[in-house]
Amino acid sequence: MSAEDNKKLVRRFYKEIDEGNLDSMDELVAEDYLDHSPPPFPGFVPGREGLKKSFRLFWEATPGTHEIEDQVAEGDKVVTRMTARGVHSGDLPGIPATGNAIVMTATVIHRIVDGKLAEKWSDKDTLGFLQQLGVISLPGSSQE
Repeated sequence: MSAEDNKKLVRRFYKEIDEGNLDSMDELVAEDYLDHSPPPFPGFVPGREGLKKSFRLFWEATPGTHEIEDQVAEGDKVVTRMTARGVHSGDLPGIPATGNAIVMTATVIHRIVDGKLAEKWSDKDTLGFLQQLGVISLPGSSQE
């Protein structure tokens, strides 16, 4: 696959997630998918099935969209800078629904093998995410 094909694959991956079509993961993600930055919740198995469960949890609790800001591809890797937006309308493990709007930025690196996402590294604004849910407040913030 070309670098442009790899970028299209990643864009389609996020489009399918935004549409709630998690069954498309069977076509887009390798069965032995390796997530080097898994969600901070226990109980997710590795591989594609764990990814599907993770996205299902987030889709049900925080439905929203991913906006791709930038993408760079070289060889078998695609780097995507994005902004995710949603509403915390359902419970996350240990975090009851707040109804809060949430915005989270991330930079994600995917490795593609045989036309499927095989590996992922990400740097997400998890602290900002947890602050928006009211789970964490910083000293001097109005949430204290």
